[in-house]
Amino acid sequence: MRVAVCLWRLATNIEYRSLSNLFGIGISTCCVVTQEVITAINTVLKPIFIKPPSLAYCRTITQAFRDKWRFPQVVGAIDGSYIPIKAPVDSPSHYYNRKGQYSIILQAVVDHKMKFWDVNIGQPGRVHDSRVLSLSSLFDHMQANDILPQWTEVFEDVNVPLFLLGDKAYPMLPWIVKPYPDRGLSAEQVSFNYRQSQARMVVERAFGRLKGRWRCLIKPQDHHITLVSQVTAACCVLHNLCEEQNEEFDEEDNYVEDEDEEEEGGENENDGQNEQGQQWAHAIRNALCRYFARF
Repeated sequence: MRVAVCLWRLATNIEYRSLSNLFGIGISTCCVVTQEVITAINTVLKPIFIKPPSLAYCRTITQAFRDKWRFPQVVGAIDGSYIPIKAPVDSPSHYYNRKGQYSIILQAVVDHKMKFWDVNIGQPGRVHDSRVLSLSSLFDHMQANDILPQWTEVFEDVNVPLFLLGDKAYPMLPWIVKPYPDRGLSAEQVSFNYRQSQARMVVERAFGRLKGRWRCLIKPQDHHITLVSQVTAACCVLHNLCEEQNEEFDEEDNYVEDEDEEEEGGENENDGQNEQGQQWAHAIRNALCRYFARF
């Protein structure tokens, strides 16, 4: 019953009073039970279901991106999503995002099956995606080259490592391939941007399924920000569990977020990256662009 109470709350965002009547238990009991189960999910299941891919699974992911979207060396797609909250008492302006709502940010990396293998939750909604990235543990690990295998493949005389696909808001890094800026593009660059966008949409679909299943992430939650982060993490774990078990999902329930992206960032910024790394990042994107133009 404890698990059922929590899942019903996460899936429907039903008020605790209604949840109390539905299960025939006290309102305070509903609150306590929900928080206990969320804690258990994050403590026991999160390390199992959300973790960097193993060597064998890295090969599976890269081969899948190559087969499905003809994009080599991709080990995941990264993006951010707003998790709405009620205006906090402390520094509310920091949480007021560009879409005119209060929120925290869920930064996530997904594989080809829309499963999360890294999440960072809790940065204020006003923070730019590139800044969220630089403050995350993912950034530190990727910069230190200690989270993924150092496999490279040569394209157009450039050694291309494993990398993530990101939108234009992210910085130029050797391990993030982003689209070209939307100005003065050649035909080859337009084609590259289209192919990059098609492959990157897997993360948008993952967010849609996450919020379609766990409706508590759609409307502002009246919990403390810390608990909202815990709820979001638990929902990410449950999302992975559902996807791994091939749980049926009605696409009509898919939650579609606004398509507008954050303003471009990182094209000419260091973001903790040295000049040599910046040059390599540009060389990687240009090499892939030339490679794609041959087919």
